[in-house]
Amino acid sequence: MATTIETAVIPFSGSYELSDVQILLKPSRIPATAVAEKEQFIQSGARHYSEMLSSESVPDARYMRLYRIALARNASRLKVDIDHLARRIADRAETREKCVVISLARAGTPIGVLLKRNLERIGIEAHHYSVSIIRGRGIDENALRYIKERHGTETAVFVDGWTGKGAITRELLHSLDASDLGFTPFLAVVADPAGCAHLAATTEDYVIPSGLLNGIVSGLISRSVLNDSVVGPDDFHACRYIVEHGADDISTEFIECIEASPLMPDRQPDWSRDRAEAAKANCDRLLADLMLEAGIDDVNRIKPGIAEATRAILRRVPDRLYVSDLEDPEIQHLVHLAHQYDVPVEERDLSTYRAVTIIKKVGGDQE
Repeated sequence: MATTIETAVIPFSGSYELSDVQILLKPSRIPATAVAEKEQFIQSGARHYSEMLSSESVPDARYMRLYRIALARNASRLKVDIDHLARRIADRAETREKCVVISLARAGTPIGVLLKRNLERIGIEAHHYSVSIIRGRGIDENALRYIKERHGTETAVFVDGWTGKGAITRELLHSLDASDLGFTPFLAVVADPAGCAHLAATTEDYVIPSGLLNGIVSGLISRSVLNDSVVGPDDFHACRYIVEHGADDISTEFIECIEASPLMPDRQPDWSRDRAEAAKANCDRLLADLMLEAGIDDVNRIKPGIAEATRAILRRVPDRLYVSDLEDPEIQHLVHLAHQYDVPVEERDLSTYRAVTIIKKVGGDQE
């Protein structure tokens, strides 16, 4: 396996400006694994999902039109929700003057960029780093150590776009509890349908537009990779810098579009601890119902939430797509993908969620 480093220079920011984020990943040449082969490895237990990457393709024109429709519909809402998170973070004693935003690569990266800019606008000294966290393997402690050496741990806030069923939240809690670095596991997300974040704007499963795309809206970085042939004991977790898609990169365009959107005066973020607890209970019931109904013995085959359902169709081998309402504008991109990949679509009650993808069973553990 080739391991030549494409970018050995630190700092690295992908296709973002360094003033927006420092991405603590090791850009590497990582050969692609076919999706079906990757799925076989994952489910047989032969390899962990984080050891492999599949190639990413640029979405077709129709899908990109659906993305732009969702962006036009929800840009202002996202801007309001980011503003809400920034103001709530500014209300915390630990982050009243300074905040180190630690976004979870890669879905958290564009959210972290927006949050860092917003914090600065309201007078907070903000720094933004994006780090890898991998279910079953933990957060990148070398990246956290790098941050601690420069900023300490007191002002850190971990940031992601959404919660799916809470797996990454649990990974964050477990990793930081087992670490001696001293970081507090405070997770802020935009949408928290799983009801497990420490701070959010809503429990509604709505389209965060960046969640519909992969590397071309996340600084041209791939999902993070952790295997011994690429990552040494002192290295950050690895990624591919997807420079071949540079002509289609809209990472900065997405940020500027959200920034240019008007704040909606009638939009009131509705997250609260009580709402989160209710959402968590609903999530747990839905997962149990789906496992019983579909004969699923591994909860990791269930990918709830619009963004997670989208990623599962794009990156995995999907078995079926559940939607709460076939006519819902928020899930039309998913219906398009399902038709494109010949995935059956079923309408059913999904409680807190608008969409759920079920991964096809081929055996073993799941991503």
